[in-house]
Amino acid sequence: MSARSIASLSLSFGLVTIPVKLYSATESGADVRFNMLAPDGSRMKQQYVAESTGEVIDRSSMKKGYEFEKDKFVVFTSDELKALEEGASHVVEIVVFIPEKSVDPIYYDKAYFIAPDKRGGKPYSLLQQALLKSHRCALAKWASKGKTHMVVVRPTDDGLVFQQLLFADEVRSLADLHIEHVAVSDTELKLALQIIEQGAQDNYDATAYENEEKKRILAAIDRKIEGKQVVSSEPVERAPSGQVIDLMDALRASLARGGAKPKTARKSKDAEEAAPAILPRARKPAQGAEKAPAVAAKVRARK
Repeated sequence: MSARSIASLSLSFGLVTIPVKLYSATESGADVRFNMLAPDGSRMKQQYVAESTGEVIDRSSMKKGYEFEKDKFVVFTSDELKALEEGASHVVEIVVFIPEKSVDPIYYDKAYFIAPDKRGGKPYSLLQQALLKSHRCALAKWASKGKTHMVVVRPTDDGLVFQQLLFADEVRSLADLHIEHVAVSDTELKLALQIIEQGAQDNYDATAYENEEKKRILAAIDRKIEGKQVVSSEPVERAPSGQVIDLMDALRASLARGGAKPKTARKSKDAEEAAPAILPRARKPAQGAEKAPAVAAKVRARK
């Protein structure tokens, strides 16, 4: 299925305007989700109930209000709410150009992709190549849904990433935790640096890792579909709370064990040929249980 744009914007680059389309960069539907069911196994639906009367309120009868004092609200009509959002602009104005690594990732919020719209191909490519060549990214303002967003437009070899940022008052400070800074010896620091060097890599390859918890849960769901019981996994052994561990001994043991390298996601052709093929087992309903549809696993996989 081809990607669908969620907005059409105009990226202002000096006196040049680049028509672009906005796309979501992440996939939220990949999560494993469980539904709330009634005792008989049927689906349930949410309802809104008035606190004062306990009456179920239909969505069409609801109003929106802002709580300016405890339990005191100023109510807005639909026209007034629409007027508040009319300040939204389709123009994304580039303010300054900053070094590509000058933004602390803690300020990163939701990420989007932007692609050129009609007649935007050449200016889009020009901005992309200029940012790559200068090792800079563009800091821009974007007004949407009653709020001004700061965004970073950063280049990649494949296109431009539209990275929404958090404001300073939306990010907490580590200084508020009053973390104690304890002195370490030169020997301890040297061993720690050796461990880091032993496990160092030049970049992050997202394909080399997988969501192990999701894989475990989906396997348990498959067993449940087959009518089997889901049992608890073996607990992970950990050092008892409060146990005193000699830091130097732990560092030396870590160094002797060797750096943990992630398994690469891409196997060589020889390795793939040598490895036995693992086929999914056919699911059979449990005795005495209702027969599950043959498409149960496919339905589960799409959720």
